[in-house]
This record gives sequence, structure tokens and C-alpha cells, in this order.
Amino acid sequence: MNVYDSERMSDVLRPLGYRAVGTPDDADMIILNTCHIRDRAAEKVFSELGRLRKVKEARAERGEGTVLAVAGCVAQAEGREILSRAPYVDIVLGPQTYHRLPEMVARAARAAGAVIETDFPVEQKFDFLPADRAAPAGGAAFLTIQEGCDKFCSFCVVPYTRGAESSRPAQAVIAEARQLAAAGVREITLLGQNVNAYHGDGPDGRTWGLARLARVLADDVGIARIRYTTSHPRDMEDDLIAAHRDLPQLMPFLHLPVQSGSDRVLAAMNRGHTADEYRALVGRLRDARPDLALSSDFIVGHPSETDADFADTMRLIDDIGFAQAYSFKYSSRPGTPAAGAGGHVPEDVKDARLQELQAVLRVQQDTFNDATIGLTAPVLFTGRGRKPGQLSGKSPWLQAVNVDGPDSLIGRIANVDIRHRYTNSLGGVLTEETDRA
Repeated sequence: MNVYDSERMSDVLRPLGYRAVGTPDDADMIILNTCHIRDRAAEKVFSELGRLRKVKEARAERGEGTVLAVAGCVAQAEGREILSRAPYVDIVLGPQTYHRLPEMVARAARAAGAVIETDFPVEQKFDFLPADRAAPAGGAAFLTIQEGCDKFCSFCVVPYTRGAESSRPAQAVIAEARQLAAAGVREITLLGQNVNAYHGDGPDGRTWGLARLARVLADDVGIARIRYTTSHPRDMEDDLIAAHRDLPQLMPFLHLPVQSGSDRVLAAMNRGHTADEYRALVGRLRDARPDLALSSDFIVGHPSETDADFADTMRLIDDIGFAQAYSFKYSSRPGTPAAGAGGHVPEDVKDARLQELQAVLRVQQDTFNDATIGLTAPVLFTGRGRKPGQLSGKSPWLQAVNVDGPDSLIGRIANVDIRHRYTNSLGGVLTEETDRA
């Protein structure tokens, strides 16, 4: 979502004459778009600001002004702290206010002090963004359809930094998707903090869920490949499971965070489901789409997590089998219920558990990737690879795939014979029937 937000900030600033440049040293304006999900991410912001202060001072010595802004969730949560620790910052703006950037830039140019915008405005920011969106390169694009969260997991700051759940009207999403399709986009990833909680106003006067929106994007707009992230187990409704069965455009890869395999920890996390309910949901999804690959999130060391709780998580991982996963040590976020809970797990215990969990997940990822060797898979080529003459793309299961091929295939889908598995990617060759013109 931060990638999408950064693209839209560029769109908002384009009428003012701004364009992207390669390095901060060449920039008249520098925006740090931030995430607050973990404490290390927040500290990296202050470290990066210290580096950018030197850039700003060097440009000032050359007579060149620099507007320095901090955007996103760290700005929302710690705006006053940013201005206290880094008074050379000119603009601080939360994730719901970047449509006001032109006004903030003008205010910063006029004012002696910094501009801070961290309210949750009444108006929908999407209603005030430019209709013309810069076409992403590589045939793939992000499209935000839902923001905010009402789940209030005990460890998470998102409800406080992104606000309550809000869905864009379906017609606005469709219009943006049509624009992207006309610009050559073949794959759209629908975004939301709880994207499968999407319930937008439909053009027929009814409320649309994610399944109906996906069907229209596939059948009427003609999007070749559709993904969505991040989903919540509690919002996986029957019609969305049916869409995975019925829509070949809906890619067979789903990120479905579970966080823990222990019912006791899941209750402490306020996740609203049990481990067995998650297992049953995965079973229904795989019945609907047998080739579905799953990704998930795991947190180890949540307050009061015992060795037995961790063993339950490892058991769930073994039962499900994941193609990919993101795993972290519990990170205390100020203001969340878990931060004030007792029973915090020692760091060395969290470290050991994380290493054990990641080792198993890595084996599962390698096993899944090995199973694709010998398959012929449609790959969307999104850009050049690291080696001369190499292209890089994504398989239907979101695996990175590298082949030798012409640049004319960038932004197109072509069949690839998968032949090799590397540490973080697959290798293959274009099939004979691929049109290389």
C-alpha cells in the first residue's frame, strides 16, 4: 500500500512541476513514506532523517532549497516527536492526507515553521486525487480499494494510524482499473489493510463485496490477472471462495495471515478465530482451487507465549504447508493492548523460536518451488533481470522467474518452461510457441 501511496503522491505533485529523480542530492523535495508496524521501522526513519539533513544542508550551501517531508504511518503516530527530534523537517503528513500535498507545499514555502497534517479528514482522499494516473512500467499495478481496520489485534497499530475500515465506491475502483488496463496493465493487485472486508457502494445501489468486484474486473474490464492483499480469515466469505473456483483471472496465490497456531495466543491477540477454524478455511479454499498456494504472517514471542504455544504454531505450519511466509519476533508498539500486557518473552527465547520457525518455512518454500520444476507456467514479465539479456517476471504463484528473452516481452505474459530453482527465484526458458516479436 505504501508503494501505491507513493505513486499517487507523485501524481498529486506532477501539476506543480515535480518529477521523480534518481537521488536525494538532485531532489527539490524528498518524501520519506513510512511504516509503523514494527519499532525498528520507526527508528530507521530517524536514522534516515539524520542522513537527509546533511543532504539538505549541502544543497542549501549551493543555494538550492529542499522540502523534506515525512509521510505515512510513522508520521501519523509520531508527528510531534518527528518535529521535536528533527526540526529541519518541513512537512509531516499522515496516510489519509496526501491528497493535500500541494496545499502543504505552498504553506511550507510561505511559513517559517513546519506543516503537520495528521488528522483523519472527513472527505475521502481518493475523491481529490488526479484522475490521470501515471502508467506503471512492467504491466503490473497496485490499486487500493479499502483502507483502515476495525479488528484491533492486540499487537497492531494499524487501526490507530490508518483509521476505521473504509471502502472505495466500486465505480471509482472500476474506473481506475480501466485506465490502468488502457495503459497496458495486465495484472492488478487490489490493496487494503483488510482487503477482503471490502464493501463498497456499487453502481446498482447495492453494496459490493470483493468477490463481485473481482468478477467485474475480470469479465467487464478485462484484467488478465487479479491478486489481493492483505486478507483476514474472518472476512473470507463464501462468494469469495467461489470466485477462486470460478475465475481463472484470480491468481492461485493467497496471503492469509494466521499469526499463531495456538488458540490461547490467538485469543490474546484478539484474532477472532481458532487454529482449527483456520485449518478448515484453508481446506475449503483448496477444495475450490486445488492449485492454490498460501502465504502467511507469523509472530513469535507474543506476550505470555509458552513453549507449548509455540509448538502449536509449528504444528499448524506442518499441517498447512506454505509456499511463502513472513515471520517476525513480537515487537511492542506503544498504545497497543499487548504492549501493556505482562509475560513478555525474553529476547533470546524469541530469537531461538524465530530461527526454528524460519528454518521450517524455508524448507516448505523450497519444496513448493521444487514442485514447479518441469511445469509450463504463464509468466508476466515486469522488467529486465540482473544479467544482460535476462528478463524477470512473476509466475501465477508470485514466484520470481528469470529467463533470457527480448525486452519486447516486458509487460506481456508468455509461457515459460520452469527448469531451475535458486535461493529466491526460479529459472526457465521461453517455450517454442512464445511470440518474441
